[in-house]
Amino acid sequence: MSNSKKKTPIFGITTATSEKLDKRRWNKIFRRIAKIQIVKQKELPHKISAVTNVWDGNKDGKRYLKNYSSKEMRK
Repeated sequence: MSNSKKKTPIFGITTATSEKLDKRRWNKIFRRIAKIQIVKQKELPHKISAVTNVWDGNKDGKRYLKNYSSKEMRK
């Protein structure tokens, strides 16, 4: 896949490459709260966003760039 290129110039706002550690942390909190709710026999949360704030992650979102180089479009 040496010639693989992006089709749209949308890039992450921050320099973080991944949200993997954030997702692990959010899922760990979600599972812990779900276990507590089961013991208390209360209704379980349906989404992670009900328990944590997903905007606290390392990546802040994405943006569209009008002026981009061919290097930025490589995968």
